[in-house]
Amino acid sequence: MTAPKIAVIGGSGIYDIDGLENAEWTTVESPWGAPSDAILTGTLDGTEMAFLPRHGRGHIHSPTTVPYRANIDALKRLGCTDVISVSACGSFREEMAPGDFVLIDQFIDRTFAREKSFFGTGCVAHVSVAHPTCPRLTDACETAAKDAGITVHKGGTYLAMEGPQFSTLAESKIYREVWGCDVIGMTNMPEAKLAREAELCYASVAMITDYDSWHPDHGEVDVTQIIATLMGNADKGRDMVRRLPGLLGPERTPCPHGCDRALEYAILTVPDARDPALMAKLDAVAGRLLT
Repeated sequence: MTAPKIAVIGGSGIYDIDGLENAEWTTVESPWGAPSDAILTGTLDGTEMAFLPRHGRGHIHSPTTVPYRANIDALKRLGCTDVISVSACGSFREEMAPGDFVLIDQFIDRTFAREKSFFGTGCVAHVSVAHPTCPRLTDACETAAKDAGITVHKGGTYLAMEGPQFSTLAESKIYREVWGCDVIGMTNMPEAKLAREAELCYASVAMITDYDSWHPDHGEVDVTQIIATLMGNADKGRDMVRRLPGLLGPERTPCPHGCDRALEYAILTVPDARDPALMAKLDAVAGRLLT
């Protein structure tokens, strides 16, 4: 057994963790470039925590320019075991209203301008993302959200779009009516895929801010309305996060769903054909299998 170290990647509206003790901003160097920002570390109810603002403090990075590989690598280097992704999303479902949270269990990845893997020429690997989020971690988020009085929907498909523009009406209708998606956002991909490659348990908490553009009574997405809803959601999100250490406990056993062993049979390149330069960059992500 090991002690858990919980990482929170905060999206729009969430820029810290309330009640964090011995808090300090830590700069982590990554061979994949600079992370979005320094990482806020400390303890919460005796559990080590790390907070990374996905867009950087001051919202510097667009969804496309977020350094996803560097972010996940940096959290792995810090010894994080569990990653909670918190992000703002639009809803395709009437019953999933602005202010509600959705715990994502599936994704459709429509991004196209981002690096999506730590692996490639010199070391080829194929991990499974059939079930891209960790049920154990998602269950803890559900309990924490309910205990905080948040209306939460467990299970949902997240359409990851490139952005930074919002959807056209035609796109919104396709995603909702044809593809059966539940929410839409711009940042959970390739983040979830990279977390799986790094053998980190990953849960996605989608905080709904709007109805995208499909809803006949709400019209097009309005940033001012989104920001107003974000502020309320951010308070709820921090309240949810505060409850997670008590739910996950002081000791961490191996993930029952195998998230922490995702690379066990994924690497195909034989040892003597692997690129030494790439191997050096993979020291944190896949070091346990490459030594």
